[in-house]
Amino acid sequence: MKDIQNQEDHRRIAIEKVGVKDISYPITVLDKAHQKQHSVATVNMSVNLPHHFKGTHMSRFIEILNKFHGEITLASFHQILEEMKSKLEAEQAHIEMEFPYFLHNKQANGIASEYRCKMNGSYDSTDDLTLEIRVPISPPGIKSTATGLPHSLGHWGNAIICVRFERFLWLEDLIDLVDGILSHDVTYEAGHPPLAQQILSAEQLAKDLGVALEANKAISWFQVTVENLAEGFSTFATIASEEN
Repeated sequence: MKDIQNQEDHRRIAIEKVGVKDISYPITVLDKAHQKQHSVATVNMSVNLPHHFKGTHMSRFIEILNKFHGEITLASFHQILEEMKSKLEAEQAHIEMEFPYFLHNKQANGIASEYRCKMNGSYDSTDDLTLEIRVPISPPGIKSTATGLPHSLGHWGNAIICVRFERFLWLEDLIDLVDGILSHDVTYEAGHPPLAQQILSAEQLAKDLGVALEANKAISWFQVTVENLAEGFSTFATIASEEN
């Protein structure tokens, strides 16, 4: 059978992006307490093709994903991108993987809390990998500036943290960083009272998280968005470090 997709295209029009999306795929991620944790990810994979290709076989994306058997680390994520770019003869490769991560909550009688995570990567001559995690905020005993917070939600809001790494960092360490900011004991600025003694605002919490992320040597870049959920509206604040 003739491979139409890999025939040369003499019209010199490059395909901006071609790929597969919304793949439901079982993965294994690193777990600080239990070494590994099984999850199910939603995966989007795409490449930018040079103008002389008409397209690519979509099955090749799944073949590359299967080669790594769902073992997801920063190293394997980079290897998947390299394989996509090489095997599909692409100018640039892209992959996005969103998955739930579960961590037992000591304050909720051992019930596992769910954290939505997203790994996003692109690769041409170098790679660019980011990890995003959404951490629910439920600080005990803290008053909120928002009114009408639905009690059924069970939390004040979310901290959405996106980072680039200087070196490996556990997902649990990012979660603990948020919990530490919200604890009754931790303060990051001289003369700054613990958050449990304040009226919590999205702006102040974003600043406090920014200070803690800036001080973490494993992180080369970050962006954090804090959202406070209220009935009929929500407030938010975003802060980011400078690009390296």
